[in-house]
Amino acid sequence: MDYSSTLAQLFNIKEEYAQNIITLLDDGNTIPFIARYRKEMHGSMDDQLIREFSEKLEHLRALDKRREEIRGLIEGQEKLTDEISSALDKAQTLRELEDIYRPFRPKRKTRASVAKERGLEPLALEIIRQEKGLDPMKRAGDFINAEKEVGSAEEAINGAMDIIAEMLSDSAAVRKHLRPIFRNSAMLKSVAADAEKESVYTNYYDYSESVKKIAGHRILAVNRGEKEGFLKVSLALDPAEPLSVINRALDKGTNPLCSDILRATAEDAYTRLIFPSIEREIRSELTETASENAMKVFATNLKQLLMQPPVKGKTVLGLDPGYRTGCKVAVVDDTGKVLDTAVIYPTHSEQKIAQSKRRLLELIKKHDVDIISIGNGTASKETEMFAADAIKEADRTVYYMVVSEAGASVYSASKLAAAELPELDLTLRSAVSIARRLQDPLAELVKIEPKAIGVGQYQHDMPQKRLTETLDGVVEDCVNSVGADLNTASPALLLRVSGLNSTVCKNIVAYREENGAFGSRAELKKVPKLGPKAFEQCAGFLRVPESRDPLDNTGVHPESYKTAKELLKLAGYSAAEIKSAKFGDLPERVKPLGTAQLATQLGIGLPTLNDIVKELSKPGRDPRDEMPKPMLRSDVLDINDLKEGMELTGTVRNVIDFGAFVDIGVHQDGLVHISQICDRYLKHPSEVLKVGDIVKVKILSVDVKKGRISLTMRGL
Repeated sequence: MDYSSTLAQLFNIKEEYAQNIITLLDDGNTIPFIARYRKEMHGSMDDQLIREFSEKLEHLRALDKRREEIRGLIEGQEKLTDEISSALDKAQTLRELEDIYRPFRPKRKTRASVAKERGLEPLALEIIRQEKGLDPMKRAGDFINAEKEVGSAEEAINGAMDIIAEMLSDSAAVRKHLRPIFRNSAMLKSVAADAEKESVYTNYYDYSESVKKIAGHRILAVNRGEKEGFLKVSLALDPAEPLSVINRALDKGTNPLCSDILRATAEDAYTRLIFPSIEREIRSELTETASENAMKVFATNLKQLLMQPPVKGKTVLGLDPGYRTGCKVAVVDDTGKVLDTAVIYPTHSEQKIAQSKRRLLELIKKHDVDIISIGNGTASKETEMFAADAIKEADRTVYYMVVSEAGASVYSASKLAAAELPELDLTLRSAVSIARRLQDPLAELVKIEPKAIGVGQYQHDMPQKRLTETLDGVVEDCVNSVGADLNTASPALLLRVSGLNSTVCKNIVAYREENGAFGSRAELKKVPKLGPKAFEQCAGFLRVPESRDPLDNTGVHPESYKTAKELLKLAGYSAAEIKSAKFGDLPERVKPLGTAQLATQLGIGLPTLNDIVKELSKPGRDPRDEMPKPMLRSDVLDINDLKEGMELTGTVRNVIDFGAFVDIGVHQDGLVHISQICDRYLKHPSEVLKVGDIVKVKILSVDVKKGRISLTMRGL
């Protein structure tokens, strides 16, 4: 297969760009590096698109590998013909390849294989040919054989029908014609396994929807209900159209006696073999498509969560709520260093609550705490009410914010947490994580397995390997788009930097501990096992604010330092100005020189020139600073305070297929159904909303007993 031509068409790019990306990937370049520093070679495609390109390339190569495997397997049976070989060459999907191989695939014992062993295949072929004058029943008498357990003409006919039924089931042409019928006309049905048993799947106890129209989240819901034993799920389809297709493939109408047998065989083949097989295929397709879409939503939500703007320069007090074991407290300074820890009991007796308040106020005063970060798990609501009440008595202005604590317990029990915080027990490590994830969500959340962060739906039902690959790609893209401080980045953060593996990350940390802070990017070359290729891939994504060369604190790659300095001279900066590293007016100075002309003069592409100008004009630029700031609170609402029609401001916590969950300052997030997001039709809520957005909402209804809040954004 000509991969560059095929991929160029698929992604609507020049064939030259497709070939360049293939070469770059095959040469061991990472996707973040290709996306950021080789833009001229691919027309400035973003990292997500290049990742999709890479996945499609792998898929095409796997398809070709399977094509040749099947060719070899058929050839090994000495059954490969020019016709089969040509069909293999033309096959565009794995399904088409497997359909071609199906008749040759070794099978376990079947009714057809038993009939063949009994010597009934010639009879089956004669019936299919429908020769004039053939009396199938009379001819079947010739195959009666006690030794082969064929005791009558009827048994011979039945065996022949079994052979024909399997031939029909194995026919690539028949299956190719039937699949579109299933996709367009079949209904997905679910019924209760036990109608008396209550469950969250009651909406699906008597449910039916067209396969063509059913939404992905409903497919995943019925799948889970079936897996948990609450539902029985099947496809329903009027057999008339598929049987017509099968009969057309068989019946030439030349021998009525044969035609009757073939029609009965078609019904048997469809009911016993073809329908169950294609039903499994279609349900597998539906699940795969639903899973892929769910993973895309998860990936989008995860990216927005990771790219939440950091709360910089603030001392944060983290609260990990709890009932019986108390509320764990950790105070961290503006660099994330742990200053103090404690355990308080804000949900116990009045005496304990008073003691807890005094202790909290002591910590706020002692460490000049600016913000309290509260985990949203068990006892979160009570802890939030306690904190909101306590900060009214503080001698300084203190705000609080409820943050997702998803994955905090996973982190606290990890080897990484034990290495970072060896002096703290597991519960206090969670409080530290909750505090730090407000300060810098990206730096803290990279320490946790992405699927444990909990901003998707049905993540436990996804193909786990594929989900991990998808989410790891998101984390990698986020880390590299922000960059990492070489002197403060944790091993977990460094591991997500382009070109670095766990061994090199450990060596970087060991080098820091032994030699002190890195003084430049170039010093990276002294780290053991970090060779020229790894340096090329990682250097542009690592920042060294302490370096004497201002370029070391930008996204300009070391390979472009000479060009960047030449650009500054052409823009009229003096040596002293260059040393001061203040180039905020660079875009204005470049404009009169003409960017296209300047790029030619410097011997670089226009995208690279634009990137260098952007980086130099804002050294140390953090793209997260352009995102909406997190909403801090100083008082608390109770679900009982909510009234229909009340307008509030909230933070989007999760975006799913059927709407978005919004934190409005009560313990329970409210749901904005997709129909209530805006006045126009939406295919998906992510067209309008993303995790972290600050939005205005109005209360539609409140069910205090069930803890359900319905919201609308329409007309606001």
